[in-house]
Amino acid sequence: MARPQQRLAANAAGPFYVDRTCIDCGTCWQFDPAHFAPTGRTSHVWAQPQGEGEIRAALLALQACPVAAIGTARELLAQSPADGFPALITSLPEGEVHYGGWASRKSFGASSWLITRRQADGRHDNVLIDSPRWSGALARRIEALGGVRRILLSHRDDVADHGAWAQRFGAERWIHAADADAAPDAEHRIEGLEPVALEDDLLVLPVPGHTAGSVAVLFAGQVLFSGDHLWWGVEPPGVVASRRYCWWNWQEQVRSVQRLLDLDVRWLLPGHGRWHHFAPGEWRRELEATLARVGARVGAREDRGGEP
Repeated sequence: MARPQQRLAANAAGPFYVDRTCIDCGTCWQFDPAHFAPTGRTSHVWAQPQGEGEIRAALLALQACPVAAIGTARELLAQSPADGFPALITSLPEGEVHYGGWASRKSFGASSWLITRRQADGRHDNVLIDSPRWSGALARRIEALGGVRRILLSHRDDVADHGAWAQRFGAERWIHAADADAAPDAEHRIEGLEPVALEDDLLVLPVPGHTAGSVAVLFAGQVLFSGDHLWWGVEPPGVVASRRYCWWNWQEQVRSVQRLLDLDVRWLLPGHGRWHHFAPGEWRRELEATLARVGARVGAREDRGGEP
């Protein structure tokens, strides 16, 4: 639990605060940028929430924190919502997309995502993208939404507590063979660079670069779960492909970005970094701008273009 005596000086005066145990994963300000922001080495409360809706959002950010570095007054903690996660992001004819919350320190606070949908016969056919930390409360909420049939792991860094989730729901797991040592018990391995259609509206796209086995998942032709391959940057705004956080092969990562140009993505939902909603046609323009920033200097020794 966060401790008032370790409260960071950067916090705005008031009941909510971030303490010195923060690991700077960005979970709080990605979910609730109205109240939390990065300082460079940690996050902090830049504005105290006002009113029921804002307090609820800040309490959910507190709940999502992977290291319990966010604190508040005891009477506010008593108001913590039991039904906050998974949090609905968007509804489509094919199903609904939710943010999982309950980030895990094992994946440095990476976001997880839940697709809820039904098959033609009415059975639930839900998909978990990457793994939150294990939480009985979250499991009960997901169970009420129909459980989980598949768990798709975007890369080795964000597998977290996948085994506990698979066991709870009897779900089958997919991971690329190049990262499979991070989840050796996964039931399915994706090979090579060719897209793999798990359903008509569910496509796994290998995007090596950040790691050798990184994949993105495209749902309903317009929602891209990008793992740590891409995310939305704020200053300046735009799609980010980061050489600084490329653990395997930067040139391969740029080529993987190029292979996504012909998509018409409307939602970019990453493992780390801000998520973003695109207008029709905006995706290609933004991705071309990203490639213009980084592509011409791919071979440069000190190139750090595109880092957040």
